[in-house]
Amino acid sequence: MKNKNPKYDPLFTPWKIGNVEIKNRIVMCPMGGTSLFGWMEPNHFDKEAAKLFIERAQNNVGLIIPGIAPIKDTLGGRWLWQNEKMFKELKPFMEEIHKTGAKLFVQITAGMGRSWAITDHVLLLHKNKVLRTIAKPIIDTDHELASPSELPSRWAPDVTCRPMTVKEIETIVEAFAKTAKLCKEAGVDGVEVHAVHEGYLLDQFTLPYTNKRTDEYGGSFENRYRFAVDIVKAIKAACGKDYPVSLRYSVESKVKDFCVGAVPGEEYTEIGRDMTESEKAAKYLQDAGYDMLNCDNGTYDSWYWAHPPQYMPQNCNLDDVAHIKKFVDIPVVCAGRMEPEVGAKAIEEGRIDGVGIARQFLADGEWITKLIEDRVEDIRPCICCHNACFNFSHWKGHANAQDFGDTRGLARCALVPPVMQSKKYKIEPAKKKKNIAIIGGGIGGMEAALVCAKRGHSVTLYEKDDKLGGIFIAAAAPSFKEKDKALIAWYERELTKYPIEVKLNTEVKDVDSLGADEVIIATGAKAKKIPVKGVEFAMDATEYLLGQKQVGENVVIIGGGLSGCEIAYDLYLQGKKPTIVEMQNDLIAVKGVCLANSSFLRDFFNANKVPVHLETKLGEVLKDGVMVTDKDGKSFKIDADSVILSVGYNPAPLAPKSKHVHVIGDAAKVGNLRTVIWGAWDVAMKL
Repeated sequence: MKNKNPKYDPLFTPWKIGNVEIKNRIVMCPMGGTSLFGWMEPNHFDKEAAKLFIERAQNNVGLIIPGIAPIKDTLGGRWLWQNEKMFKELKPFMEEIHKTGAKLFVQITAGMGRSWAITDHVLLLHKNKVLRTIAKPIIDTDHELASPSELPSRWAPDVTCRPMTVKEIETIVEAFAKTAKLCKEAGVDGVEVHAVHEGYLLDQFTLPYTNKRTDEYGGSFENRYRFAVDIVKAIKAACGKDYPVSLRYSVESKVKDFCVGAVPGEEYTEIGRDMTESEKAAKYLQDAGYDMLNCDNGTYDSWYWAHPPQYMPQNCNLDDVAHIKKFVDIPVVCAGRMEPEVGAKAIEEGRIDGVGIARQFLADGEWITKLIEDRVEDIRPCICCHNACFNFSHWKGHANAQDFGDTRGLARCALVPPVMQSKKYKIEPAKKKKNIAIIGGGIGGMEAALVCAKRGHSVTLYEKDDKLGGIFIAAAAPSFKEKDKALIAWYERELTKYPIEVKLNTEVKDVDSLGADEVIIATGAKAKKIPVKGVEFAMDATEYLLGQKQVGENVVIIGGGLSGCEIAYDLYLQGKKPTIVEMQNDLIAVKGVCLANSSFLRDFFNANKVPVHLETKLGEVLKDGVMVTDKDGKSFKIDADSVILSVGYNPAPLAPKSKHVHVIGDAAKVGNLRTVIWGAWDVAMKL
């Protein structure tokens, strides 16, 4: 298939990693949960992940790197190399991949160390010595948390991670070699070592602030990088020097302190890997035997560099990665909100060799094909929300507050329910074609309309306003929400491809008057009203976001959470002076919001000295500010020109649920984009 737009031509040129030729420069980067050998469960050939990769291979990706495969099972403790049956099943899969012209490397991890996202439930088990001992044959938390030195867990600072023994290190090195050899025999094109990257175990060994060892794996530069070097040498000894070995690599750590990262543009003192060391390390790792560096920036202490939310700039790691390429002769790939046209230009200029893309492959598995066909407007954008693919949530008093179902099933997509759960969510022709009325043209209503139409139903979508998008129009209003705006535009275009009648400026008051076989209520939610004196002097969040009311220079936002923090961030970018007042003990104390997203906002406000008052309650809204009370009972005034209330929403269904009336999205229960879209599918698949 020939690329139709010349500006993307550099993306579609061949290149080599060692002796392996890749047909184009687009690399599907690894994502936790997409391992071909399963994720949390005992290792096996994972058919759901295999389906994902076959579909992406059929849609023109050059190199696929599945998500991390732990060298030793999280549950049960079996080593990967011990499951020969799994590798036999891998062989015919690789033959199918190769029929498409794509190549595939398997990524293997030594472990997570202090970055292991220990959940609240597992934390309780770990803290009880008796339970920890009893559970060890099933889940060995001491092994999972083992780190270079005694270190605080990233997720539970009161948990001390024990140092690994030299024997454990040597056993892991040997296991890498055995596993890589089995991969090679199964037809896998190469392996990727996970990782001197993102503050995972191997990276912790390389960084001075996490490695305080005094043996041969600590102290000097050579000692700190020894673990990663031992692994590549062992793989090459087992598989031959021509078998490609990639390394997932973070150019700079971007860390100020434990659990404190450096936001873009901030002046700070690096305690991890700075650029001077990275220049030396990249060459050293190349000379040890690595054939490619798959790069970005950051650690779990600065997680937003490796998992950038929308607040981070597009192509946020490119300059650093391009700089490091000057010091090596092997290919260098850059990931991190990469835009295809920017990546193409960087490749053409010789600044990088490949463009790493991850979650866009979840949001739209056909995006490369659409790019080749010059149908960019048809690509469903990834909005960097992490609501389903990596919703490790953390706030004061909690480790990883993620539900078990999400821990077990990462790499799903908030926007596309069938991703990695194709047996549960699928489009099947309706047994009986019906007339379906959908009331509310927000994301939930539009998604329900598309699913119903694809199943063969006749669909009419009613929206009381003059445009589609609902409350998401307000959510997409800030300057940094360009992907949210693009998502609304994508829905508007997508609706025109199916026999869906859209009636704007049409308010429905009586569902029975529609004469529909089935009615879906997607009327969203309304802002909560709080009973405080002077509330009439305040505006609610949507009034600000939609530009219905203007704000002055000094603005108090009542309510943190994701919405309140995003408003404060938006105000700061405009040159305003926001102040946040939050009743909880943390800014974003809610499940489903990834730590990469929430930690950026916390770090940004801290770095830029945005006043934040936690455990503080609103007492009264004044014409020139607010009266609040802190946790000690002290009342004080905060001066302000404007006050914005961001205190949540209540469902606002037009009609109650009944036999033929179905309520979805925020009209049923206030949630996020994932709950809205998945809920729309749950209803629309059954009609």
